[in-house]
Amino acid sequence: MTLRSLTRFSVPLFNRFLLHNKTSVRCYKPRRALMYVPGDDTRKLSKAFKVDVDCIVMDCEDGVAMSRKETARNTIRKLLDNGKPLKPRDYDWAIRVNSVHSGLLEEDLRQVLTAEFLPDTILLPKITTVDHLKYFSDQVNNSIKDEEQINLVMYIEDALAMINLVDLCKSAFELSKTSKFKLTSLIFGSDDFCASIGISRSENASEILYARQKLVVVAKAYGLQAIDMVYIQYKDLEGLKRQSDEGARMGYTGKQVIHPNQVPIVQEAFLPSQKQIEWASAILNAFEEQQKIGKGAFNLEGTMIDMPTVKQAQNIMNLMRSV
Repeated sequence: MTLRSLTRFSVPLFNRFLLHNKTSVRCYKPRRALMYVPGDDTRKLSKAFKVDVDCIVMDCEDGVAMSRKETARNTIRKLLDNGKPLKPRDYDWAIRVNSVHSGLLEEDLRQVLTAEFLPDTILLPKITTVDHLKYFSDQVNNSIKDEEQINLVMYIEDALAMINLVDLCKSAFELSKTSKFKLTSLIFGSDDFCASIGISRSENASEILYARQKLVVVAKAYGLQAIDMVYIQYKDLEGLKRQSDEGARMGYTGKQVIHPNQVPIVQEAFLPSQKQIEWASAILNAFEEQQKIGKGAFNLEGTMIDMPTVKQAQNIMNLMRSV
């Protein structure tokens, strides 16, 4: 059975239902694997665009030495002036800039946002306060011309940011009403977070379970993607698969990667299985039939189905149609 046949009947009615009930469903490009590439390394950048990955992040921050920041910025600017490299399928063309407190952000954004072509997304690290967001908003508004808008991905990397997380999301949505950015995702920066609270991380990362789960909860409350931590032992592909599967079960929608060999495993982990697709299709098709006869909650093969379950099913189908 093909994906087209699975989704043929269920999607239009579900979307009309959401519209009638003023329920918002935000659809974004998938970011199952978010791959960092040093912005000062032309060889690695060239190779990156040959990888089948959802999101390519040209890095100006942690992946670049202080002495190479200007080189990275200039290299990325040249790529932007030439336009987004074509690939067999669409992908997120992103840039990680330096943080507000680094003193480098203003020049990063000036170069990036005045290029001939804008990237799809800006990744802003080490946000801790609403003032950081306001500064970013001002810089974006000053640099982007016309009515263009850019996606924003926020990093949560220390204890203060985690405490302020709800306020940061509220502020980002409020600022986006008059600014030229749209918040789409949250990233859990686990290594900086561990340093922030003074812990050593074990293989199972149990020490940061609370923070890892909180980020997912807040992200989902605001309709955002949640991007999980880096698995730094990049040669251990079995360990990567275990942690990726765990993140997917927790509700994360993607994961940061630091090597092309990690990409297939990560993207597979955050893709619904055939069993999940068939489950979702059965629910959405049954939902359509029940709506025709005026039923809300309904029984399907001994399980009571209501709107939260229907939304979970639609999330699965939305992802499958986008990759």
